[in-house]
Amino acid sequence: MTRILLALLALLSAAPAAAQTLVNNVNGYTIGADGRLQRFTGMVIGTDGRVTRLLEQGEPRPMMPVTGTFVDGRGRTLIPGLIDAHGHIMGLGLGALQLDLSETNSLQEAQERIRAYAAANPSLPWIVGRGWNQERWGLGRFPEAVDLDNIVPDRPVWLERVDGHAGWANSAAMRAAGITAGTQAPAGGRVERTNNLPNGIFVDAATALVERHIPPASAELRDRALAETQRLLLSTGITAASDMGTSVDDWQAMRRAGEGGRLQLRIMSYANSLDTLRAVAPNGPTSWLFGDRLRMAGLKIYSDGALGSRGAWLKQDYRDAPGQHGLGFLTDVQLRAQMEAAAAGGFQVAVHAIGDAANAQLLSAIEALAPRFSGDRRWRIEHAQIVDPADLVRFGRHGIIASMQPVHQTSDMMMAEARMGLPRLGGAYAWRAMLDNGSRLAFGSDFPVESPNPFPGLAVAMSREDAQGRPPGGWLPAQRVTLVEALAAFTTGAAYAGFAEDRIGSLQPGHHADFLFIDRDIFDGATQQQVRGTQVLETWIGGQPAWTREPVGSAGERG
Repeated sequence: MTRILLALLALLSAAPAAAQTLVNNVNGYTIGADGRLQRFTGMVIGTDGRVTRLLEQGEPRPMMPVTGTFVDGRGRTLIPGLIDAHGHIMGLGLGALQLDLSETNSLQEAQERIRAYAAANPSLPWIVGRGWNQERWGLGRFPEAVDLDNIVPDRPVWLERVDGHAGWANSAAMRAAGITAGTQAPAGGRVERTNNLPNGIFVDAATALVERHIPPASAELRDRALAETQRLLLSTGITAASDMGTSVDDWQAMRRAGEGGRLQLRIMSYANSLDTLRAVAPNGPTSWLFGDRLRMAGLKIYSDGALGSRGAWLKQDYRDAPGQHGLGFLTDVQLRAQMEAAAAGGFQVAVHAIGDAANAQLLSAIEALAPRFSGDRRWRIEHAQIVDPADLVRFGRHGIIASMQPVHQTSDMMMAEARMGLPRLGGAYAWRAMLDNGSRLAFGSDFPVESPNPFPGLAVAMSREDAQGRPPGGWLPAQRVTLVEALAAFTTGAAYAGFAEDRIGSLQPGHHADFLFIDRDIFDGATQQQVRGTQVLETWIGGQPAWTREPVGSAGERG
């Protein structure tokens, strides 16, 4: 037996009380310190739940430790826990507990689901839900209040669009909100009208005209929602996530879970406003809490809307809506003032920018502010979906992180062509260009806008094809990345984006033992369809099983 194995067994046997764990007989992969794929056959986990060492490829299998815990991986593939760099923690859980229209394929199907939900919940004062998408329905227009009034005439109905950037209200909801013919949209919003009357669709900032009248979710409902979010994320292999837009109520729910020992997921929070930052973290970013499970890291700012609702701010008019070029939410002065206030407090700044005008405005703001704030700031641009090709090189300056969501490309590609035309999309969803220009890439899903399952995201990143393999060869295929680069963006890149690369993202000594057993070797010549279909068998956090598709005992012998 080699010196390494002798030392390993000695190490394991030296812990008689709090046993260490040896996870062995695995087909292990992680991203190494050099950014390359590293293979291993076993892993030692210390009593603190951190990786102590990896057994390198080709090492013979150790004997069963005298003391400690032995887990036989049975040759299964083991990879680091995946990190979603951009999601909405409470939105996912609340959406799962409310009316969900995300899988509906027509207005009629959505109406039937709304009717059934209202009948099944007669005591709810408001019918609240999300997920509708007029593009998926092939409707050719936004839905309107009249499409809801015959379904639920007696109670307010409020339904968020799939991207969260528009809402659909019935007439009862508009009455409850005091919406009249004279109602004007606030800056950064739009009230859609038919015959000069509000027709039930409210875009971006205008959604607040209705939302502020909806009864707030109770603490008990938020606790249930957080538990549901954790179940959903852990079952898809997400062990950590950046929460983009944490409210005070959200933070309190996360703290309650942490204090009650119910917080398994690792959450990097970005507050939804400067006021939230002042309330939650008046002295700067918090330390990691609850065993590195929760930290308030920074501020999330919105600079524009989304393509689906024509709220993304473009340099030129929408091709399919002449005269409209989207919504810029903030003036240059306002954007820089918010970014400066957060940065002065030591917080990281993350800004939503989808359209090419919004991205250009944000790049200029970073270029103006970066010289004034020394140190490692890691300015985050969230989405960076439609970028003027001339601006791509600017992403490589000032340590900018491109926080992007691969599945948006396949969800949006046909719509993006309709909205802008292919000649204007040379910098669209440009993952390869981001890397080539020196930007750090962090991947996520934007759940619940998209499914939190990261494996379709990995598949899209390597192929730029949808679930049906369309278009063959990929949409704007020059922007593909390799599977290893995609895995890095979902692990080490996402950890780096949240200042967490010293503790999560890779299975290196000193890092938390957050890992997955999956049902296939995705690096052994797997096609994009095979990567997409990957299933998580077990999710471990801190060296402990957190979710399993099988009974825990089936993972192997435990001593």
